Amino acid sequence: MSAPSGGGASRDGYGAALLDMVGDDQVVVLEADLGKSTKSCLFRAEKPSHTVSLGIAEQNMMLVAAGMATSGYVPFASTFAIFSERGFEQVRNGIARPNIVVHICGSHGGIHTGTDGSSAQSIEDLAIYRTLPNMTVIHPCDDLSAKSLTLALRHHGQPSYMRTARNKVPRAYSEETASQLTIGKGFVHRTGSDVAIIACGVMLNEALEAADQLLKSGVHATVVDMHTIKPLDSDLVCKLAKECGAIVTAEDHSIIGGLGGAVAECIVSQHPVPLERVGVQDRFGESGGSDELLKMLNMKAEDIVIAANRAIARR
Repeated sequence: MSAPSGGGASRDGYGAALLDMVGDDQVVVLEADLGKSTKSCLFRAEKPSHTVSLGIAEQNMMLVAAGMATSGYVPFASTFAIFSERGFEQVRNGIARPNIVVHICGSHGGIHTGTDGSSAQSIEDLAIYRTLPNMTVIHPCDDLSAKSLTLALRHHGQPSYMRTARNKVPRAYSEETASQLTIGKGFVHRTGSDVAIIACGVMLNEALEAADQLLKSGVHATVVDMHTIKPLDSDLVCKLAKECGAIVTAEDHSIIGGLGGAVAECIVSQHPVPLERVGVQDRFGESGGSDELLKMLNMKAEDIVIAANRAIARR
């Protein structure tokens, strides 16, 4: 059971951005047998001369990408999020440590992937890449934001990891608002003074629904798309902590080390306020429909509402 058909999947936005860069001879695309699923196949169909298919060899792909980057190219290397982790040591020592500009895209991340099951549901990718010095970590929410942020990576001077999602979700952006996105800066979708809901990825839609539900009970929530997990927009987080006095994070990821962890680290050292984290608890996922799993793991809009009220009560 997939997400609603209206809107777009962030993986589609990644593919569309690559297609827009077909005329740029510095851009090269690397695949690990999953171009159709990650949507890098769109670039390959138009420019096979600048596409390298490595087969099921993610570790090799990372270092080939690093080599191409040192030769003057701008590589975009994509596979499933869970399989990118097979090349983590190569990313650490061959890309992040020497600060070589390679842009990695991990598709099908989180439990929203659904029926692929727990072995394919990466719930830790944002956390592990966030620990690497020099790495930028991004998780867009829909196709239009993913396209805008991928295009921005073309001239981004550091290596990056972007997580994209398989299923379509309602669009949170128009083409105009998506064009305003900046790497490292959160985007405020709603403003309110009672609680701040900071979300990323597919959970932004749940956060917006939660804000609507809270408003019915007189609670005014700020909703932020924190598409960049690293570098975190700490100025915005601290501003919201001061203005709202309570924060909820929402992510399709473990609550350990991802967006919730990043926000907690920020506020505890600068402006401590009550924080509630909505996401995957300390467990693995399961096979099931995407919406079914969100409900089972208490990650729906109503769960964000409960968390918001709990955070407000702790002020």
